[in-house]
Amino acid sequence: MQNNYQKIISYVEDIKERNYSSASSLVILKDNNIVLEHYSGYHSNSIGSAPITQISQFNIASARKSYLGLAVAYALYEGKIKNIDDFAIDYFEEFDKELLGRTTIRHLVTHSHGLHQREDGTIYREFNPGESWAYRGINVLMMSQLLNKIYGKSFPELLKERVFLQLGFKETFWQKYPNEKLVQVIENPEVIAGFILGKSTDGTEPNLHTSTREFAFWGNLHLNNGFTNGRQIVPKEVIQLATTLQSPNYKDNDLPKNGLFWYVQDKPSLRSEIGERVPKGSYQILGITGPTLLVIPKYNLVVAKMYNKMYNYGGNNYLHYLREFGNIVADIFKD
Repeated sequence: MQNNYQKIISYVEDIKERNYSSASSLVILKDNNIVLEHYSGYHSNSIGSAPITQISQFNIASARKSYLGLAVAYALYEGKIKNIDDFAIDYFEEFDKELLGRTTIRHLVTHSHGLHQREDGTIYREFNPGESWAYRGINVLMMSQLLNKIYGKSFPELLKERVFLQLGFKETFWQKYPNEKLVQVIENPEVIAGFILGKSTDGTEPNLHTSTREFAFWGNLHLNNGFTNGRQIVPKEVIQLATTLQSPNYKDNDLPKNGLFWYVQDKPSLRSEIGERVPKGSYQILGITGPTLLVIPKYNLVVAKMYNKMYNYGGNNYLHYLREFGNIVADIFKD
């Protein structure tokens, strides 16, 4: 198995070099035990930068949607959102009724809503709700603001109270200020990396940082349906809402499938980020700075990897490399 682990490490390191990331890390949990930890590189591409360690905290960008997804699942489970097929206009009265039309909560959490936003803030429609799939930011902002409203507190506070403290998390925060544990993000390899922080910690900005270990433990909480350390931390139904297929029935079978923001493996599709050899029922989340969290229930497996470089390697062909990583993992553990 050590040779197989080396194959995964080599792949992670190869992409790190190709994409000019200064940092990489990898944590694998099998049967609830850490079987591999790998830390490489530095917090920045500047001279004298601190080395990556177990407590280095990466900006996970859009992978924060998995945290939002759990909060949405809580809201559905507790009736704060009555039904996933409720019309969005019932919750977003400030929006244009005709623009939202027949958009539902289901559409918003599965990227099938068809809404987009111009630089001037104007929201417009790209396609009718449920007819296609597009990765946009407006739905993430809408759902974050809705949760903060219906709970009377930010959804990060909700997760801290109900989940993070229960898990003993000490390295997962929405960050406003720099500190020595935060890994800086490279946008241009010829320019010194910088911190990606936010003006608030209410979950509406891409400023969530976490260590690779806690990222993996976050995935493991989902793998175990909310049960950990001998206790049911999160109701099983909440986890299942978040991680099982929630997408509408598309006419185009090549479109990605989602749970509550998580990408879910159903029948493999060409536009999915999950490799075709990854078993059905697996789910994954990733971010533009390079984090990937893959959960494969069939193998009782969680894989978390991190980088600190904007834009996934491969340009327009980046899906190939994301899928290839999942396929390598699946091939190694299928036996």
